[in-house]
Amino acid sequence: MIFKKLAGAALCAMALAGCMMGPDYKRPQLDLPSSQPGEDFSIFQNYQWWEMFEDEQLNKLETEALLYNRDLRQAVARVDQARAAVTSAVADQLPTIAAQGGSGRAGNYYGSGQTLSTGTVVASFELDLWGKYRRLSEAARADLLSSMAAKDTVLLALTAEVASTYFTLRTLDAQLEIAKRTLETRKESVRIYTSRYNAGYATEVDLRRVEADMYAVAATAKTLELSVATTETALSVLAGRSPRQIVEGMGPREGHLRDAVLLPNVPAGLPSRFLARRPDVRNAEGQLMAANARIGAARAAFFPDITLTGAAGYASYQLNELFQGPSGLWAFAGQLTQPIFAGGRIIAQNKAAKAQYAQMLASYEKTVQTAFKEALDALNSNRINRDIFEIRLAQTKALRRGYELTKKQEDAGLIGTMELLDVERNLLQSEMDLATARQNELLALIGLSKAFGGGWDDKCGFGPFEAQIESERAAFEQRNAEEKAAAEAAAKEEQAALSAEGPAAQTESQPAANAD
Repeated sequence: MIFKKLAGAALCAMALAGCMMGPDYKRPQLDLPSSQPGEDFSIFQNYQWWEMFEDEQLNKLETEALLYNRDLRQAVARVDQARAAVTSAVADQLPTIAAQGGSGRAGNYYGSGQTLSTGTVVASFELDLWGKYRRLSEAARADLLSSMAAKDTVLLALTAEVASTYFTLRTLDAQLEIAKRTLETRKESVRIYTSRYNAGYATEVDLRRVEADMYAVAATAKTLELSVATTETALSVLAGRSPRQIVEGMGPREGHLRDAVLLPNVPAGLPSRFLARRPDVRNAEGQLMAANARIGAARAAFFPDITLTGAAGYASYQLNELFQGPSGLWAFAGQLTQPIFAGGRIIAQNKAAKAQYAQMLASYEKTVQTAFKEALDALNSNRINRDIFEIRLAQTKALRRGYELTKKQEDAGLIGTMELLDVERNLLQSEMDLATARQNELLALIGLSKAFGGGWDDKCGFGPFEAQIESERAAFEQRNAEEKAAAEAAAKEEQAALSAEGPAAQTESQPAANAD
């Protein structure tokens, strides 16, 4: 009977639940540019946007990073935490049912009384007449959307960082190759000038100048070797590799920086629909939605809370008669709590909720501004860096031809050593700058992909690749567990072998240990 009454009360509450405090969320209207018709941005709709470079080594590194990177794992765990918070918020809107039981005996100065045993089921339900819990549930769902977008932000930043670090490494490889090739040329020059000096055809001044130039190139090569080593370890960490794999290194790399494919044409417009679904913009909007919902929850605190409580069960002085018919009991009660004086706490909470919304609104608008700025900067960077590369390429070709002519003049004795050294230094710097210009072209495309949201799709987010990530991560965890079990078994076998050898083996190994 009690549960029928509670069900009736719940239905009445649902009938009255149409009243919800606070404003319903509406996306803020912003002054956004319109996309130009005819522009094709389809390449940026691929969630595996890095495939545009057609580099298998890069594709492998990106896959490793998505599977094993620790920062991404933290972001995924935060999403799971937010999802659990949604379940908790929804549970606040449902009745609470608990079983209670007890047995006790009471008495006073004159003696003890009778033993009373009880067994009841208690149900309670707070009527959400003003939509407080529905608003809190709405806020929790918005927090979940925000945390998912934050995870996507980490994912996009991670893939962009992997690609940027990879092409930085390939640039350093190319520059190191240039330095080593130039160093061999300088060594040959030193050999020639040493022979000339010994034969009396060159001064010691010319010889020392050539030697100094050789040492300068050798120092540059060593500096580049250090940069390559540190960039390799940074890329290994991004890929989520173990400490052992980091120490072992990445191994030899195939191909060359010039082999990376560049998109032939990139649209010049700003697609507002792409920028609106950037993960950082969706993250900011999720926070704004949550703040909007919490205004309603704070406003509902001004109104009374109505709680319905019911109990049904048995009570008896004799434990063996507890569940017999005459021992049955039931109770039903309603409680209304109306705030009268709370020291201004409720008013302050309402003001705080509105201030939080204003803060999130400003943050959302700032995020949208930043999104369009970054996209415009990326478009300009892509366009201008392509022009710079062509200029650097023409400069390098001119200097190479100039070096060939100057070398012939120097061999013929028409010019001095300094003129040739100046041309060689300029050629070396130009080749280094050309490699950097190529790197900047690639980084500009990475920045453009990141600015446009990195291939986000409205229907499936970053695509079915996330399902692959989860399955691969499970396999990775299983392999780790198997390797750990194998290592523990090997350690036990070794310990058993040492124990079987007896104290004699330990005695023999003692002097060697003390020798240090």
